[in-house]
Amino acid sequence: MRHFLTLKDFSREEILEIIDIGLEIKKNLNSKIYNHELKNQTLGMIFEKSSTRTRVSFEVGMFQLGGHALFLSSRDIHLGRGEPVKDTARVISSMCDMVMIRTFEHSKIEEFARYSKVPVINGLTDSYHPVQLLADYMTLVEYGMEKNIIAAYVGDGNNMTHSWMMLAAKLGFELRVATPKGYEVDAKILEEALAFAKKSGAVIKIVNDPKEAIKGATVVTTDTWVSMGQEEEKEERIKTFKGFMVDDEMMSLAKEGAKFLHCLPAYRGLEVSDSVFEKHSEIIFNEAENRLHAQKGLMVWLDRKRG
Repeated sequence: MRHFLTLKDFSREEILEIIDIGLEIKKNLNSKIYNHELKNQTLGMIFEKSSTRTRVSFEVGMFQLGGHALFLSSRDIHLGRGEPVKDTARVISSMCDMVMIRTFEHSKIEEFARYSKVPVINGLTDSYHPVQLLADYMTLVEYGMEKNIIAAYVGDGNNMTHSWMMLAAKLGFELRVATPKGYEVDAKILEEALAFAKKSGAVIKIVNDPKEAIKGATVVTTDTWVSMGQEEEKEERIKTFKGFMVDDEMMSLAKEGAKFLHCLPAYRGLEVSDSVFEKHSEIIFNEAENRLHAQKGLMVWLDRKRG
């Protein structure tokens, strides 16, 4: 049995295998072919952080695979309200076939997985957002951009940045991360990513100049400057991140034909200009839809690994 907590636990071959399953499922869906590989199975979805795309994609995905998804908010269960995480894990995993958790501390999902009898999926923590990266890479494959990737991430050194580093380190492409001083990536996670990069041949560069990161890039991506739980820092962050908005001038530095990705929600006029967003809206919303297909590929893969 395998859990999906972070991409660092997966080999290059396994990541590509999950993507291939997702692409096949998407192809079949577009042809109105439904393969109910998870028929009569139940996915427990624990949300301590709210989300549009995560809830819809997992709930619809499980339905399309023939199963059922159960939404559990922090108001519905005792997780974090007195009951130990390990006890909640034992109970829910005895009743569900798979569990997806979207929470704050990464240590919480790690503890849940240790005591779970079924596969656990990270729907987002403060440290990682690996399901989003499955969707991002699937999108690049669909657009024929998976070869010779030079990716530029501009913005906060957050869970998305960490996940991009792990994807690059595992798949062996070049990633340049540009953050303001004081908002760099987690040093320990960077150290882990660089260790994997040595084996795969990946190049990971950390800079403070967004123009340096974007110059010649084939893929440019960013995320909100103010993540959930950081609302009190909003004004300060907006001042600090001035000059980090991906606008037309910034994108002109990228390689001709470069694509812009965003995990959404996007705040136009902050991390991305309205002009750049609209020019790349087709791929951005395909990227959003691919959360559904990539996660179906992941759930099928995890189910198959149970034997």
